Amino acid sequence: MAKNFKALQAKMSPQSHARAQAKADAILRSMSLDELREALELTQEELASRLKIKQPAVAKLERREDVRIRTLRGLIEAMGGELEVRAVFPQGAVLLGQYGEAGKATRSAAKSSTSPTPAAAAARARRT
Repeated sequence: MAKNFKALQAKMSPQSHARAQAKADAILRSMSLDELREALELTQEELASRLKIKQPAVAKLERREDVRIRTLRGLIEAMGGELEVRAVFPQGAVLLGQYGEAGKATRSAAKSSTSPTPAAAAARARRT
């Protein structure tokens, strides 16, 4: 007989719960395009309709390893999201705003980010 997830979760130790949550967060941070589409409960047909392309073209896009940023942005926007391109360094992450109309918002968000940019970290290091 199936058990209620909440009941099982209540029996977990705080450490087990934290490990499970960390694994779930990692899975959500790293999804392929088809996994993302499925998580959003979209079919290839629905996405194709939004993109004004045919379903086999969506299937082909989901299998590709090298996609143009413009194509990826359109795909993400058709799913209801917004594409952000980040460069991650040991000193912090930088949002690269030149890849779309969201550039202005991306640059202002990067300025207000709590993690320092590589340039800010380097400047701080020179001052000390």
